[in-house]
Formats: sequence, structure tokens, C-alpha cells
Amino acid sequence: MRYKARLVTQGFSQVSGVDYFDTFALVACLASIRTILVFAAAENLETGQIDIKGAYLNGKLTADETVYMRQPPGYQNGTTVCLLRKTLYGLKQSGHRWYQRLVEIMTKLKFMRCEVDQAVFYRRDEGKGILIIVLVHVDDCSIVASAQPLIDRFKDGIKKHVEITDMGELNWILGIKVRRIWEERKILLSQRSYIDSILRHYGLDDLKPLSTPMDSNIKLTSAQSPTTTDDITKMRDMPYHEAVGSLMYASLGTCPDVMFAVQTLSRFAKNPGLAHWDAVKRVFQYLKGTHELWLSYGGTKNDLEGYADADGSMMEDRRAVSGYAFVVYGGAVLWSAKRQEIVSLSTTESEYIAATYATKEALWLRTLISQIFGPALPATTLYLVCGLDWGRVRLLAPDPTPVHNPYPSNSGRVLLGVTWGMGRVPGVLPI
Repeated sequence: MRYKARLVTQGFSQVSGVDYFDTFALVACLASIRTILVFAAAENLETGQIDIKGAYLNGKLTADETVYMRQPPGYQNGTTVCLLRKTLYGLKQSGHRWYQRLVEIMTKLKFMRCEVDQAVFYRRDEGKGILIIVLVHVDDCSIVASAQPLIDRFKDGIKKHVEITDMGELNWILGIKVRRIWEERKILLSQRSYIDSILRHYGLDDLKPLSTPMDSNIKLTSAQSPTTTDDITKMRDMPYHEAVGSLMYASLGTCPDVMFAVQTLSRFAKNPGLAHWDAVKRVFQYLKGTHELWLSYGGTKNDLEGYADADGSMMEDRRAVSGYAFVVYGGAVLWSAKRQEIVSLSTTESEYIAATYATKEALWLRTLISQIFGPALPATTLYLVCGLDWGRVRLLAPDPTPVHNPYPSNSGRVLLGVTWGMGRVPGVLPI
């Protein structure tokens, strides 16, 4: 048994603009993590993981941040107080200062930051066959490299600056189980432990599993929100907000099949009714029936393909829902389902808005992959569902040789060729 004590400051008494300024700390997004792990499996790259001990204790306060702290009990020395030079747990700016300190360390180790996800650090030398990537999430660092000695060398290098705990090969990341099948060059991701824990937490582990996350015959509206005192009393003890939040992490991690359902349920968080709560329980029932499934990546096809669509029902507020997913090496690495920010005048306009959202994400994902792994990807195909027909958009690389390009000298534009029915509609979207 090991006992642990930590000195924590009373950060709640700090004043913004006086005691602290910035508080944000960048972390690697889940799409970046999934994408890099997929390429690691496909190219047989080695993985590792470390934990930074007392990460927030390594941050350094600037000259503009003058923070005094009373001496802890048992260490009083007269009436003097402590002037902090480094961050402690509890300070508002601790996370931000730790990230800045980590950037300094990674720069000394000759790492570069990814431009589109600045919590992803990498070092690449194609001539020597060197590639090492570090994914940072506060004090957890997941490592992907072309050879095991590179990982060992990185661990030895970072030990000179901070204390670490070597976690060995990557098996868990942010509550997601990682499984490698080396001989098939596959990687599997699962949140079974997380799903089981939230089922037990909300007392829903005895419910009957279902095969679909939503009932297509039931339409959820704000008219189902409680209006009488009895209905409000019934919903008072229902953990609706917490349950939807728990489902949201599952949908963002490894369960894209419940993303639309969670997006729909989150719209009624302000005043949920019994019908909405029943819909939440149905999603839990679906997850119970599918919790043993793994999100699988593998195969030889490394082309990045996207799928986009818009829900034309327009809901009550006349805003359609955009949805998209991007697939590489046989599995989805990026997906989303969100209400559109503007009111469209037709379903056709909603489809174009959905295509715009998906195109922006495709450009982001292409930049991430090409910057870290080197050579540019081939043209990315974005498939659109337009009524009963499929459309197709080709996202070409900079300076392409397209069939028709009204801006031949502008490499900052992407030519779109949208095809459905019998016609071809060329167009240009500015980046």
C-alpha cells in the first residue's frame, strides 16, 4: 500500500487578468489519435506510452504572474508567505504553463508540432527512415515510431527534463482499449469497459439489448417536454444531462453509430420529458447489445474517402442536420452529426452545406496525414447522398490537372466535380 499527499492551492480565489491570463491546455483530438494509430497498424509501426509524474508541478510562472501562497500547515515560519515560481495543482493557469513547458522540452528533443493539431509532435527523417510521433493528452504521452530504439531513445531524452512512468506498449488510451493483430496489420479499438461502467452507474445494466439506437416510428419534439407539475416532478430525479454526456463520449470515441441519436437527444437537455428519457435508455440498450464489437482498421487500401449527407426533415427550428464520416484503411477515423448553423431554404441547399462541412474536415485530415507521414495522399473522394442518388466529389491535391479549372494559377482552391443522375456539375470552393 502506498500513501500519497499533494499540496494544492486555492485557485478559486484567483482573479482573472490579475493572477492569471490564459488557462487552456491543448490535447490531441480523438480523430488525430485514431488516424495515427491506423497508419501505425498498416505500416507495422511500434507503439509505446509514458505518464508524466506531477505534470503540473513542472510549469513555470512568468514575470507577469505574481502569485503568493500561505505556508502549508506545519511549515509556518513567522508571518512570511510563499512566492510561487512554478505552478501547483489548483492554479488556474497550471495546465497552460505545463503545455508551454512541454513544448520547450519537445523542441529541445528536435520535435515539430503539427500545424492542424498542436498536441501532436513528430520528428521525421525520410533519408534515415526515422519517424516518431508523440500524442499528448495532459500528462499521458502515446508514442508511435518506426522502430523500438527510437521510442527508447525518446524516453531517455525526456527523462532528463521530467520524471516519467514507462507504461510499456500502448494498450489503453483515454479509456479506449487498443488491440493489435500484427500478422494481419490490423488495429482494433473498443470502449467496452467504459460502456459497462456507465450502464452500471445509471442502473441500466439489466435492460434488454436492442438492435437499433433509435425508434424510427417515434419523433422526438419539444412538445414532449414536461409542462405540468407532476411531469416536472417525475423528471427531477432523472440524470438526463449526465446520461447524455456519458453517451457523448462513447459516440466520440468508438461508436459513430450512436452519434446521430446522441445529437438528437442533446437538443432536449434544457427541459427533457419522459419520452426523451425513454429514448436515452434505448441508446443504452443498443450499446449493451453491441458493447463487444470492436472498431476495426485494416487492409491495403489507404485512400481517404468521405461520406456526407443532410437530414432533410428540418426539425422544429428549420435547421437540418449534417453528417459525415471519413474512412481510411477500412475504418472510420473521423465522423460527426451536428445541426447546421443556418436555416437553409431547401433540401438541396442543406446538402451543399453538409458537403461544405465535410470538405473542410477533409482538408484538415489530409493536412494531418500528409504533414506527419510525408507524401501527399491521392485525390480524396467525397460521396454525397442527394435524394435517392449518390453524388461524388473529388478533392484534388494543390496544383491539380483537372478537367475544368477556372483558377489554374491559384493553388489555394480545390476543384469539385459533383456527379449525380446523368449530369456533371463542376464548381469551385475557396479554401
